[in-house]
Amino acid sequence: MELRYNPLLDDWTMVASNRQHRPNMPKDYCPFCPGSGKVPDQYDVWKYDNDFPALMEHPPEPDPVGSELYRTKKAYGKCEVILYSPEHTKTLPELSVDHIEKLVDLWTERYVELSKNPRHQYVMIFENRGEECGVTMPHPHGQIYAYSQMPLKIRTELANCKKYFQETGKNLFEEMNREELRFKERVIAENDHFLAYIPFFTDYPYGLFIVSKSPKTALSDFNRAEKRSLAEMLKRMTGAMDTLFDRLFPYMMVLHQRPVNGENVEDYYRFHIEFYPPLRERNRIKYYASSEMGAWAACNPLAVEETAKRLREAYHRYLKKEELNQFDQEAVRSGAV
Repeated sequence: MELRYNPLLDDWTMVASNRQHRPNMPKDYCPFCPGSGKVPDQYDVWKYDNDFPALMEHPPEPDPVGSELYRTKKAYGKCEVILYSPEHTKTLPELSVDHIEKLVDLWTERYVELSKNPRHQYVMIFENRGEECGVTMPHPHGQIYAYSQMPLKIRTELANCKKYFQETGKNLFEEMNREELRFKERVIAENDHFLAYIPFFTDYPYGLFIVSKSPKTALSDFNRAEKRSLAEMLKRMTGAMDTLFDRLFPYMMVLHQRPVNGENVEDYYRFHIEFYPPLRERNRIKYYASSEMGAWAACNPLAVEETAKRLREAYHRYLKKEELNQFDQEAVRSGAV
């Protein structure tokens, strides 16, 4: 386990050979379920230290294979698993808003705690969902990586936001929100504190963004009402995705927040969540091919104005379904059925 420097990109590659021994989930056992001995017998949401981390608080020395050109360093950092629910088959949209709010609180708590380590440069909260995204543990969960170096994509995003602010005096995300609201066709949903849309430029057909409407750059900036709004938006957007093709919708979800232990980015950045869903149709994958990987020349096979329309229609179907479920639950509670 080590970090290897890529001089072509001024970036570091994590080498974590221990992760090749990660098990596929046995049919009769789950370490994240109560009773496994690995987690409490009762919990709502839970932080679990990753058994197969790519980054460690006490990493081993790198293998003696580096040189002046090919530098290596210890894979310092932290890898955590965030369990969404004790129920093995529950998915994010099946959880109540109250429950997802507890998840947002746990994310916030871990972001703040991991930020306290001066060696951490970036804390990334993310979820891989579905076999198409390489998930080996179907129990509902996400992960957190605390990096000792700034990831290249985040570094690039921050640099371009800063450049835009220096050139125009405007926040790029505020301008994006304004443009999407003006155009309307790519907007999926809006609540008091967040806006959800498939942005003009995304390289995934259903590459949804959820963006803060207020100038907040991290979970720890949000008040109780904003956390509640975020929980509601997460439930509804993932529910819309599952409704779109009437199946579990695979995705990679990443929370983009301000760096930790770095410069103040409040003027030019904004908290947002990015989804990278590999589906283009119900059973068709949008693959990243040679041009996209080799040149980072993104190619979206579908116009997002059309896919946004489809996802927006699925969102409204999901809302109707939720209303019916709520009506049925109220009827049961009142003894009408």
